[in-house]
Amino acid sequence: MRRFVIRRLLYTIPTLIGVSLITFLISHLAPGDPVRLYTFGDPNARPEDIEAVRHALGLDLPLPLQYVDWASQAVRGDFGQSILYHQSATMLILARVPNSLQLAIAALVLQLLIGVPLGVVAALRRGSVVDQAIRVFSTVFHAVPSFWFGLILIVVFAVQLRWLPSQGMLTIGKDDWDILDRLRHLVMPAFVLSLAGIASYARIMRTETLEVINQDYIRTARAKGLLEPTVIAVHAVRNALIPMVTALGGILAFLISGALVIEQVFTWPGIGQLTYQSVVGKDYPVVMAGVMISSLLLVISYLLRDVVYVLVDPRVKTG
Repeated sequence: MRRFVIRRLLYTIPTLIGVSLITFLISHLAPGDPVRLYTFGDPNARPEDIEAVRHALGLDLPLPLQYVDWASQAVRGDFGQSILYHQSATMLILARVPNSLQLAIAALVLQLLIGVPLGVVAALRRGSVVDQAIRVFSTVFHAVPSFWFGLILIVVFAVQLRWLPSQGMLTIGKDDWDILDRLRHLVMPAFVLSLAGIASYARIMRTETLEVINQDYIRTARAKGLLEPTVIAVHAVRNALIPMVTALGGILAFLISGALVIEQVFTWPGIGQLTYQSVVGKDYPVVMAGVMISSLLLVISYLLRDVVYVLVDPRVKTG
């Protein structure tokens, strides 16, 4: 297992290098000048002052030299100083990581608690009205953009009914440890972020359950006189969940990347919102820090998926 984990970690190195190179080129070659954007409207900003700021930030160097300079600092965990916030880009992103993980974990829990049972019910009632309804809802959740659902929920539950707050993760003036207030802010963004995963898990679980319930060991369990709930829960669902571990890495990737849009819709102070604002403001260090830290989280999620899959399915070889 140790060699398996080490080999997987070594595979991530070229992946992260490729991500950093592509992100660096896209962000720097995109139209716009961060220095002129930052000094826009300042009557005291002279051309020589702008050039001095650009030189201080190293933006007057050729792109290859800029990338080498950035990479030499990034391997030490230093992604540079934010152009807009005048703070360490690494610290700005790390301060938002707990908020994004809180949202992603809540969405993942909802996906498992809702998507898995829906898939099992659809499989056990194959061809029924319930099965058709679950399949239709799964298709709709996949097809409709998540931000549209978010806007609808804001209009209904925040504007019309006033049951839930429409933005942020804590009401102004509330104590930081007010769990109930935090949960009220978390409900809508977590649910919207989980919709696509619920649809995916329901469809995958339906397919796997249909395949498992026709196996010989299920018929043997029924022949032994076991109760039907026991047969389904202990033998069918347990074995149907094994292939779903493969989809876990993809779901986590979607949660972290898809959170960028959801965080912007609900003004959730996470990595996605900060990265979006930095892209608009051409804040290169924060953009690079946000993308690289998010990519590292994705790599870790895929590594955990591979390890868990080996643990739950002994047939998988680690050599």
